[in-house]
Amino acid sequence: MLYPFELRALISSRWPNYLQLSILPRLHLAGSAHRVPFSSSSRLAYIDWARGLACLLMFQTHCYDSWLGGAARKSTFFMWSQVLGTLPAPLFLFLAGVSFAIVTDKLRQKGLPASQIARTTIRRGAEILALGLLFRLQEFVVSWGWAPGSDLLRVDVLNAIGLSMMLMGLGCWIVLSITHGNRVRLVLGLMAVSVAAIISLLAPLVWTSWRPRWLPWPLESYVNGVHNLNEPQSWLFPIFPWSAFAFAGLAVGLFLLSDWARKHEARTFGLAGVGGVGLIYFGRWLNAQPVQLYAAVDFWHTSPNFFLIRVGWLLAILSAAYLWCRWGLAQSGFSPLIQLGQTSLLVYWVHIEFVYGRISILPKHAVDIPTASLGLVAVFFFMLGLSMLRTELKGGRLGMLGRFRRPVKAVSN
Repeated sequence: MLYPFELRALISSRWPNYLQLSILPRLHLAGSAHRVPFSSSSRLAYIDWARGLACLLMFQTHCYDSWLGGAARKSTFFMWSQVLGTLPAPLFLFLAGVSFAIVTDKLRQKGLPASQIARTTIRRGAEILALGLLFRLQEFVVSWGWAPGSDLLRVDVLNAIGLSMMLMGLGCWIVLSITHGNRVRLVLGLMAVSVAAIISLLAPLVWTSWRPRWLPWPLESYVNGVHNLNEPQSWLFPIFPWSAFAFAGLAVGLFLLSDWARKHEARTFGLAGVGGVGLIYFGRWLNAQPVQLYAAVDFWHTSPNFFLIRVGWLLAILSAAYLWCRWGLAQSGFSPLIQLGQTSLLVYWVHIEFVYGRISILPKHAVDIPTASLGLVAVFFFMLGLSMLRTELKGGRLGMLGRFRRPVKAVSN
């Protein structure tokens, strides 16, 4: 058993329903409300909201990519759709890092030794990686007859999240084993920033002159996404550069847990938003310089400058999500994005078949923008309904189980 029930209930009472696609996909609180009163019991609803936004961006990217055909694929509309498509995967990984920081810190406060924290978090990462492999197996079976066998070893975003969690668990174990006292969060944060920078800076080299060609391609694919095509592929999610977003999220999550950030929460998120805008302009400035660090770099996939720009956008999104959930319409009642964020793994898993699979609701590469947009609306509402059904079914099950379990008193802020 990965977590004692007491620890499960403690985490659920403090942070309900925010770890669906990251570290604790089984820890949903029964019957959680979608109204977002900004109290200690729901103060991290903005993470669900941000993850729901990632789902929405993912839906539009996949729908337009799968269904648009002819002149529509050459339009400015399609171009901007694909630009927005550069955000969902980094956002999922970034939020996985934030969630990882919160859970690791909570386990540390419980007094668990570094080795036990490492076993717990690394095992959860391995489970997410196993889910990624299971997803590839399902896609292969559904596509039997025309999908190549190599698809079973494709490195998808779930694989990237699981492997990144395992790497974060390893890094945290090393730090926690040699660091004690009040400086632990600081040292963990410095480790996370350093690893994110190293991964980002090495990515252009690992994709070109420093490729580990001596590895079998299924293993090299986890390093640079080479697959079996003899060169790195932009549609895969290897460690370089994707794990850098998870470590960036880990650093941000640790900062949000600091005493100063807790005491000045609104100011902290305001500074995060300003810092994010600053990173965007700094990355653009670096990219405009006449002298570049690398002889060859793929800006949209391995450039450290683009990594800075995207981290800036992630910080801005996180800040906007916090503001929206605290003072915006998310306060007024049901939030579709929060709902999607709470079941992001489910909607990610299911929507693929209705967009790219054999049961695609529209013909592939054959429709115009209005038709594809109607299909996107249909996918959104179907996934929202599926998400709500999942919440209701799980809430009923946990509510029944809760009658036989001793309640655990939640800790105070």
